[in-house]
Amino acid sequence: MREINETRSQQQIIADTKPLLSFDAESDYLPWREQIKEKLFETLGLNVIAENACPLEIEIEEDVEMEDHRRIRFVFESEHHVFVPCYLLIPNTGKEKYPVAITLQGHSSGFHNSVGIKKFLPRDENYQPRGCFGLQAVREGYISLSIEQRGLGERTCQFPKFSCGFHAQSAMMMGRSLVGERVWDIMRAIDLLSRFPQCDTGKILITGNSGGGTASYYAACCDERIGLSVPSCAFCSYQTSLFHVLHCGCNFIPGAYRYYEMEDLACLIAPRRLAVVAGEKDEIFPIEGVRRSFATAKAIYEKAGAADNCSLTVTPREHRWCEEIVWGVVREEAAKLGWI
Repeated sequence: MREINETRSQQQIIADTKPLLSFDAESDYLPWREQIKEKLFETLGLNVIAENACPLEIEIEEDVEMEDHRRIRFVFESEHHVFVPCYLLIPNTGKEKYPVAITLQGHSSGFHNSVGIKKFLPRDENYQPRGCFGLQAVREGYISLSIEQRGLGERTCQFPKFSCGFHAQSAMMMGRSLVGERVWDIMRAIDLLSRFPQCDTGKILITGNSGGGTASYYAACCDERIGLSVPSCAFCSYQTSLFHVLHCGCNFIPGAYRYYEMEDLACLIAPRRLAVVAGEKDEIFPIEGVRRSFATAKAIYEKAGAADNCSLTVTPREHRWCEEIVWGVVREEAAKLGWI
């Protein structure tokens, strides 16, 4: 009888597929970049999401003075019926303006970890203090904006164990993607920063780990106001990671691989700065895939005339936010930009 192996069959189809807009160093760069941008927005479903846009209103829920910063919790409506809780931490060092660090949690118990609030014990103890991204940003001299991503923390759906997957599947049925919805929320949050006069909106960093790193990368591809993207444990070829490792549904973009690989999208960040951080022992974003993808991203940056604006830092750890290493990278990049 004929051997039936559906996994092998699917992997053969994937192996035989070359994305239609793969980077070609010999092609005309700017027209190709425009094609990539159009397809990214289309596959993310951003144009569909924009159809449900609403005026930006903000509701301040908390405004308290902490030991070394002011903590503001606010909620805004990013599209009709979609409410986004955020924390803004403003250092109390007396400067008129500060650069902004957008910090994003991945699959943790929620964005409250970023600001050091223990809400769900004992689970929060797995993420604090290592995952206190917002507090770390304040210590580095940034205003931090922590955003609760769709499907996570306070925005978990009625099926908490499968929240991201349920959100992602529902989005796909509507011509959207969960990645696109998260990017949309980030872009709308950036729109709001001008309402806080201490924010220097010409100096915006975005960073996060795992799902937070994924959103950091795609958001920088879509929003040119982000001057520095530092995705941690997220940047890796679809071929090596998504097609060979069991991932949460929030990583997937319908139809993406017909047109581009993850690294091809680096053209939408270039010439702005991209600093990839990856774990040597990361089992879900394998380092060999990261290195291959980064080689293409580096070639793209060279084509864009900005080879020095793209870097890769490899930690000795697994799939893990390495505070000292990540912020060391941020310091180095910020110094080149003259931010800090």
